[in-house]
Amino acid sequence: MEVMLAYDHSRNARIALEAVKKMFVMARELPRVTLVTVIEEPGSNASSGDELFSAQYQEQKAGTEAAAAELALAGFATRVLVAEGDARKMLLQATEQHRPDVLVIARHSYKPDGNFIARRIDALFDELDHMTFGTVSAFLARRVQCPLLIIPTQEV
Repeated sequence: MEVMLAYDHSRNARIALEAVKKMFVMARELPRVTLVTVIEEPGSNASSGDELFSAQYQEQKAGTEAAAAELALAGFATRVLVAEGDARKMLLQATEQHRPDVLVIARHSYKPDGNFIARRIDALFDELDHMTFGTVSAFLARRVQCPLLIIPTQEV
C-alpha cells in the first residue's frame, strides 16, 4: 500500500503524521509513506524574499526529512518529495505522478493564543471552520483521483 502524506512540519502536519502511524501500526504489512512538502515562493522579487524562501525551504525540508526518519524508525518505508509552488496544484500533481492508494492531509485550523477574547473569537471561527474545508482540502476533494483522508486537527 502507498500512503501519501502532505507534510509542512506544522502542528497540523504533526497531528496527521501521528494519525498515519496509529492507523497502520497494527497492519500486517506497513505501507510505504511518501511525505510531500510544498514550499510556496514568496511574493517578492527582492533579495530578502530569496533569503526568506531559502530559509523556509531548508527548515521545511529538514522537518520533513526528520518526520520520514521518525516513520522509518517505526518500520515504515519512506520517501520525501519536495516541491515548489502552489500547495494545491503541487499535491494534485504528486498524486497524479505517484498514484498513491490514499492521500492524507491535515484539516486547516487556527490554534488560539489562550486569552479570553481569543478563545471567544476562536469558538466562533471554529463553528464556521467545521462547516468548511480549507482551500487545499476543498481543492483536492474536488480533483484528486485517489481516496482523500482529511485529519481533524482540533485539540481534544
